[in-house]
Amino acid sequence: RGAMALLRVRHCRALLYCRRAPPQCPVCGGALGTGGLSSAPVRLHCPFRHGHGQPRAFLVRPTRGAFLRGYDGSSDLHVGITDSQGVVYNYDQEGVHRAHSGWEQCICIPLVQPHMVELLQQWDNLLEEFSEGEAWLPHRYDEQEHNCYTFALAFINHVLSRQGKQPLSKGEFTERFVIPQSRRASRYLTLHQELAHRDCYIVPLPEGGQSS
Repeated sequence: RGAMALLRVRHCRALLYCRRAPPQCPVCGGALGTGGLSSAPVRLHCPFRHGHGQPRAFLVRPTRGAFLRGYDGSSDLHVGITDSQGVVYNYDQEGVHRAHSGWEQCICIPLVQPHMVELLQQWDNLLEEFSEGEAWLPHRYDEQEHNCYTFALAFINHVLSRQGKQPLSKGEFTERFVIPQSRRASRYLTLHQELAHRDCYIVPLPEGGQSS
């Protein structure tokens, strides 16, 4: 975990991103430890989670490889749904898989709140029964129209319908839940890739000094 840690230091009207805070500012050459609390290094939280440790969640990972090992930002992604034990149910041209490994670095979207006691108890049975439906037989798979995302969203809507709630379209679910997480992940990946071949990545602050 430590090898992946990214730090942000604010100094000299710039944000400095690094893995270890340098003693001197690479912009002005001044000592970094003299700016008080405002220039103290801040550790950036990695947006990727060990999917098998995330119960009852929607997971996203690259179809091949891992986000922090060579992902180019445009390769295909694969999605799945975890049961209460972190087993990942996912659908592809071979049908539904129940994966106990392979989802160690994911974007994770929790689907059940702690107060939803009845759903917490029913989740595994609902997911298993849903996965055995004829819609998810191997020959039904279509890369564009009937894929891993179709499976995951259909299960989410199956749960919503049992609760008397309106279904979500793919666009709605993506916009509300996936895109915000993906943007965070994309920013982190950019920094991770920049720091693969330099000690410090410098982002000048605009006038007024505010930046996310």
